[in-house]
Amino acid sequence: MENASKYYIVEASALPEVFLKVAEAKRLLSTGQVTTVNDAARITGVSRSAFYKYRDAVLPFQNMMTGRIVTFQLLLHDEPGMLARILENFTQAKANIMTINSIVPSDGCAVVTISAETLNLTVGLEELLRQLRQTQGVFKAEILAG
Repeated sequence: MENASKYYIVEASALPEVFLKVAEAKRLLSTGQVTTVNDAARITGVSRSAFYKYRDAVLPFQNMMTGRIVTFQLLLHDEPGMLARILENFTQAKANIMTINSIVPSDGCAVVTISAETLNLTVGLEELLRQLRQTQGVFKAEILAG
């Protein structure tokens, strides 16, 4: 039986520096800031051989999740208009809301789970998550699944 690929989500600070350099080189190439692997390798300080060795194995989280349904869980202050503020973040990011579930609020807090299709996002998932966390009345925001 053939070994299936395994994937892990790892905090960037725990990765060897070579992976971060490869990810940055790929970003430079994909955004058009550089046009050759040589230039990307030189700017990021990674060898071309390391770039080619790891290029298919290193993928930023937001790119990995593009085009998929992602489930967010939020802990919100129970107040009028709170859900509308949250949904505005999704609207601005062009996320297509698939489901919204909420538990009856208690102790002034509400747990809301939102599943959204991320194919047309205008910002990365990390940025959307940052925006959700900075919304007034949000105590906690995280990605549960995707």
